[in-house]
Amino acid sequence: VQLQASGGGLVQAGGSLSLSCTASGTISNVKSLGWYRQAPGKQRESVAHIIIGGPKIYADSVKGRFTISGDNAKNTVYLQMNSLKPEDTAVYYCNFVAGYSSDEYWGQGTEVTVSS
Repeated sequence: VQLQASGGGLVQAGGSLSLSCTASGTISNVKSLGWYRQAPGKQRESVAHIIIGGPKIYADSVKGRFTISGDNAKNTVYLQMNSLKPEDTAVYYCNFVAGYSSDEYWGQGTEVTVSS
């Protein structure tokens, strides 16, 4: 199973981008869908997660601006990013957690650049 992320690009501050990530195969017993990001010189950080059957969780830095959604049946997760800021510039990675052992699956990353 591979995760394919898309939708990154270059946008001006205040603009919007929409990311999506789809699994190429079937992942059973998905427990969570999420997005992480890693800016140059920084550690990877959590951006937003959907706990299946539970809440959506957002990093404080993106609350009110980003919206995560998912289609478990299609093994797809989306991230709508509005009011983008230069500090949102990073490579964004999608993440699925699934299975009895809570296996993690990662996308290849899609780059988001926000110009000031």
